[in-house]
Amino acid sequence: MSRASAAAFEDLRDPAGRAALRRRFDEAQERFEPFLPEPGRWERIDEEAGRLRDQAGEGRFRGNALGVKDIFHVAGLPTRAGSRLPPEALAGEEAESVRRLRAAGAVVLGKTVTTEFAYFEPGPTRNPRAPGRTPGGSSSGSAAAVAAGLCPLALGTQTIGSIGRPAAYCGIVGFKATYDRVPRGGVIPLAPSLDHVGVLAADVAWARRAAAALCDGWREGVEPRGAPTLAVPVGPFLEAAEPVARHHLRAVQRRLAAAGFAVREVPALLDYEAIAARHRALMAAEAARVHAVWYAEHRQLYRPRTAELIERGRGVTADEEAAGRAGRDELRRELEAAMDQRGIDLWLSPAATGPPPAGLASTGDPAMNLPWTHAGMPTVALPAGTTEDGLPLGVQLTGRWGADEEVLAWAARLEPVLAGGDREDGNG
Repeated sequence: MSRASAAAFEDLRDPAGRAALRRRFDEAQERFEPFLPEPGRWERIDEEAGRLRDQAGEGRFRGNALGVKDIFHVAGLPTRAGSRLPPEALAGEEAESVRRLRAAGAVVLGKTVTTEFAYFEPGPTRNPRAPGRTPGGSSSGSAAAVAAGLCPLALGTQTIGSIGRPAAYCGIVGFKATYDRVPRGGVIPLAPSLDHVGVLAADVAWARRAAAALCDGWREGVEPRGAPTLAVPVGPFLEAAEPVARHHLRAVQRRLAAAGFAVREVPALLDYEAIAARHRALMAAEAARVHAVWYAEHRQLYRPRTAELIERGRGVTADEEAAGRAGRDELRRELEAAMDQRGIDLWLSPAATGPPPAGLASTGDPAMNLPWTHAGMPTVALPAGTTEDGLPLGVQLTGRWGADEEVLAWAARLEPVLAGGDREDGNG
């Protein structure tokens, strides 16, 4: 039985389920380090599961384990955000997203490792699907926790590519909701205009279950009629991917066409470099503002790449920042206008520029995720085969603003087709 199936994950309300998970957890934590250390973890889980067992009703999550990226506040647990700052400086009330999942019956397994303040300074987590390679960032621990089979679901965030990229690298599903459809309250921001809350999940079914609990105004029972029409955005954006990713995407296109899906190639994102420049300037400016007080008091505790972002952000002009914000809406209008004109339901693109890079010094390149994050549109990253060396490769589906329900419903239809990829796909 695949651990991605609902039956494969323990009900932590059952003492036998907690004991089984604890045995797997100890081994996986030693090998991959997806979670932060937590004294008294299992005593806390015993208590939390006991309270849940005494409540009426089942909820969407029947005592299933939940990983929580360590920029989300969780009642009773410190928040460190992958940094050396004192936790008391970062403290806050429990994140609304955590509260919603707990109310739906999830049990917090622990805080997952993140890069420093959800930027590029990596933590110690290793990729369960590709030992010796990065799991991606910044939701590195969340992706690794799911890939290691410790939990069916983990909370993550994406400001450039921090859900889609680690999902692709770890061979799992990553869902980024439409901007602000999942409340950001109780999450330490990186850049509030660009931060998205989402999940890393064992499969699309788990992602849909989470989205229904997390998203404001969720529409139950959405099942679009017919097969979606997909479009590959050809041009400078796609050229930023590595050859292996482009070859793999062409193989995916052939596979989808053979399965009866319409796939078109459409020129799009032709000003990709300008989009990326606007995004990075806006992110830096907002990060500098978010960290103004902390950085003034604890500058010596910041690691080099995070400090460089803040210093760079101080030099962004008001006009550049305003252009970045305006560019979000402009890009979304352009992409959705193209969808209207060409009859497109979903954009199809690589979920990462290539397979996970070797080593842990870099978390990889988020270029394939950046424009969709900038536009605030919902995305789903799906596993879609491997390279000849067995390294995971994924693709990314992007839908219209607010169409999270449709995007996930279509992803569920595409998932079994994409999962049929073989090792030839990554090499043309």
